[in-house]
Amino acid sequence: MKFCKLCVFPDTKPDLTFNEHGVCSACQFAARKKATIDWEARKKELLAIVDRFRSRNGYYDCIVPVSGGKDSTFQVWYMKYKLGMNPLAVHFEPTCRTELGLKNLKALRNLGVDLISWDKNPHVYRAMGLEAFKRVGDHEWPNHIGIFTVPVITAVKFKIPLLIWGENSQSEYGGPASAQDSNILNRRWLEEFGGLLGNRIYDMIGVDGITEKDVIPYLYPSDKELEEVGVTGLFLGHYIPWDARSQIEVVKEFGWSPKSDGPVEGTYGNHENLDESTYYIHDYLKYVKFGFGRATDHAGIDIRNGRITREEACKLVREHDGRYPKEHLKAFLEFYKMSKSEFDKVIDSYTNKKIFKRRSDGSFEREADGSLIKLYHPDNV
Repeated sequence: MKFCKLCVFPDTKPDLTFNEHGVCSACQFAARKKATIDWEARKKELLAIVDRFRSRNGYYDCIVPVSGGKDSTFQVWYMKYKLGMNPLAVHFEPTCRTELGLKNLKALRNLGVDLISWDKNPHVYRAMGLEAFKRVGDHEWPNHIGIFTVPVITAVKFKIPLLIWGENSQSEYGGPASAQDSNILNRRWLEEFGGLLGNRIYDMIGVDGITEKDVIPYLYPSDKELEEVGVTGLFLGHYIPWDARSQIEVVKEFGWSPKSDGPVEGTYGNHENLDESTYYIHDYLKYVKFGFGRATDHAGIDIRNGRITREEACKLVREHDGRYPKEHLKAFLEFYKMSKSEFDKVIDSYTNKKIFKRRSDGSFEREADGSLIKLYHPDNV
């Protein structure tokens, strides 16, 4: 593994590139954000766009897809209080909702907005999640689809053309140059960068009896439907300098709460993935496939925003990245009706043999708590 000279991102991260100086594309974009992007001009551009969509009769003039997390709460606040829009919040139910997630979703409503919550068919969702866990190594696969399709379906049905998403992950976390500069989230962006892993919704037809009518919420509207309404999905992070930690202070004033009893499993922060009690399994699978997890993501962002040094980041990554999922495993096994041995077997099938230490018989060597032993770290290569 090769690591960025400025942050802790590895070359195993999909779509990440390095320049001749060993600097990753996420750090290169961060430098552009500070040095060359005219944010005042972009804010004016955003205002001109939303003015075109602004309702003249009091109807909703944009949709904000929400989880109840810090980012979507900030998006609702920004559209309502900074730009004077009348947003409709649209929520897709997560895999296993937490009490804190529900509390924060209620806090979002207290911003003074209407909320539509699309609660999933648990049987269909569970079947797809279990199949995706085995087939592509990600039980959150149906969630990745639902959070993108349901708001767009709502936009078509209610004839509200403008959707406001948060940051472009390909900008903040390092992706192809063409995707980094994109201000639009559409079907093409979803299929390439939305976490579908080459799998498509029609690939689930027939799994555990799933029929076409069962996957209606996961079907992106047709091009004809999108054109008739004029659906446009914009990344708010393209128009304002995105900084989640400073945005947290804004949403706290409206009752949004981070995790109060320590960091989220798998990282050192207490502010992300609070709505769902099995999401860390998704991050853990990323770790076993590519050798980096959520602590690496957060450390990279914090380095680029000047909050920690690379040396501090390396220590945090060693301490938190990719620990065996003790806290969230129970909820996962209960929801998917799976044994721990079955879970471990699937995890081992996706674990990268070039990144983690193995015994002479080929099995993976582990620490006392069950965590894998990684061969490469940003502070020793």
